[in-house]
Order: sequence, then C-alpha cells, then structure tokens
Amino acid sequence: MLLSCSLIKQQHSNTVALKITAAPHHCSTAALQHKITYSLNDPVFHSNFKPLTSIQTTLLKSAIILACLVLLYFRVVQGLVSDWLHMPDFSHGFLIPVVSLYFVYERRKELSAFNRSSNWMGFALLLFGIMLLLLGNLATEYFTMRFSILAVLGGIILFLLGKEYFKTLLFPLVFLIFMIPIPSILMGSITFPMQLFASKVAAKFLYLIGIPVLREGNIILLANTSLEVAEACSGIRSLISLLALSVVFAYFGQNTTWKRVLLVLSTFPIAIIANAARVTGTGILAHHYGDKVAQGFFHGFSGWILFVVAFVCLFLVGAMLSRMKKS
Repeated sequence: MLLSCSLIKQQHSNTVALKITAAPHHCSTAALQHKITYSLNDPVFHSNFKPLTSIQTTLLKSAIILACLVLLYFRVVQGLVSDWLHMPDFSHGFLIPVVSLYFVYERRKELSAFNRSSNWMGFALLLFGIMLLLLGNLATEYFTMRFSILAVLGGIILFLLGKEYFKTLLFPLVFLIFMIPIPSILMGSITFPMQLFASKVAAKFLYLIGIPVLREGNIILLANTSLEVAEACSGIRSLISLLALSVVFAYFGQNTTWKRVLLVLSTFPIAIIANAARVTGTGILAHHYGDKVAQGFFHGFSGWILFVVAFVCLFLVGAMLSRMKKS
C-alpha cells in the first residue's frame, strides 16, 4: 500500500484541504482518494485549555516559589539540620519551624480578611536577602547564609502579599531566628563571661560553706580535685532553649507588650543563676565524693533538673506579671 498526503489552502477562503491518496502497491491506474477538509474556524483549531482559576494560579505560583527556594537553600538547610543533629546547644532547632507555623495558623482568620497587594519594598528586601546569601557563600559565613532565609521569606511575603500580611506574619518570621546557631565568634564572646561568672559564684559559695577552694579563671581548685567550667558548662545551652521557650510563654501568657518583653528579659538572670547553682552543686559533690561522682550521672541529670527549675522560676515571674494591673 502506497500513501501520499498533500495540504492545500484554497484562495480567498479559510478552508484547508488535506488530501490523502491510498493505492495498492501493484496498481498504477486505479487509486483510492480520500479528501478531508477542515475549516480554520472549526473548534478543532481552537484551544481546549480553560483559564486557570485563582486557586490554581496561587498553587502554581507557590510551587514555582518553593522550587526556587529549594534550588537556593537546599545545601544551606541541609547544613542547618546537620547542626541541629550534632550540636546539643541547638537541638531545639527542629521545634522552631513547627512553632512558627503554628503562629501562622493561629492568624489564619486575620489573614483571610486581607486583600493582596504588591509592594516593591518587598522586592528590595528579597534582593537584599539574596545578596546576603551570595556574600555568606563567598565568605563561608554560615550564619549570614542562614539569616538570609528570613530576609528572602520576608521579601516574598511583602512583595506578593503586601504590608498587612507582612506585619501580621512578622512575629512568626522573626521567631525563626532561634533555629539558627549563633556564629562561633559571637558564641565565644558570650560563653566565656558566663563561664567566669559561674566559676566565681560557685567558688564564693563553696568558701562560705567551709569548703577550701581556689579559683583560677574558669578552673575551680579543690582539696582533692579540680573542676573546669568548660564552654559546655557555661549555661549557654539552657539560656538559648529557655529564651526561645520564654518567647512562646510570653506570647501566650501575657497580653501587653511591656510584660512580654520583661518576661523574656528575665530569662537571662534566671538561666545564669541556675547554671551557677549547678556548678556549685557539682563542686560540693566533687569535694565529698570525688571527681567521678560529680562528672558522672549527676553532671547530665542536674542540667535537666535545673532547666526545669529555671522554667518554674520563669513561670512564677509570668504569674506575677499577669496579676499586675494593665498600665
């Protein structure tokens, strides 16, 4: 069977003729001809695709934005999760995005009442965040790269949704900063003064209760052993965790801004004093029972106990603030 096709457009007309000729292989005189004619105005030439609905458009935009964020921040987030897994001081990082999403969910009724509007300040903030990402990548500064996530998310919200959405979602967005580990340079400048303070308080208290003690920097010298208040014992871990917890507690427990701020600020003396008490208890055990007892089970268990005690103190401060009259 031999097939031949030809496409013919008739003049002064919107008609296209498709001519298909079929003939047997061994027949040269007889041929079967089929002529199929379509008009350019027929529905077959029209698109069958319907315009996207507003929901479909929103989902498509969200998918594109999500894909771009994954391309930009996959390695950054991968390293961030690795730090949460391997750095005990920031193991609470897994909970921060979940709590932030809950804050967003709590505002769902307020967000549904807003009208979307584009704001070009958001585009500037978006560019600033991308610039931070690039600079952090060039300088291998992980905190800068991770902090840029907040700027980029804020820029997207402000640019695509408007000021009302941005103001409402600002608190959940800023709360995400607790998931980012503190830079090493800043961490050292914070932890060392905390180490010195804890060792000073512990040495003075041990002296007051009759235990012979000598302090050299962050090292406490006892009669039969010595204790070093290392960076892990500085209290920074409990301080960061308690600080994030105090923000959540203040948000739900207090109804005025100044009470919330005061409750969060009270976290610092509570956490520092609680850690000093932990070092003091370790010194007492080391004096009476030896270094192995103080550095064994008690060393880890006391951290959890004092964290609970610190939270109870924070709860009591919150209860006192709640009883105060509104200013």
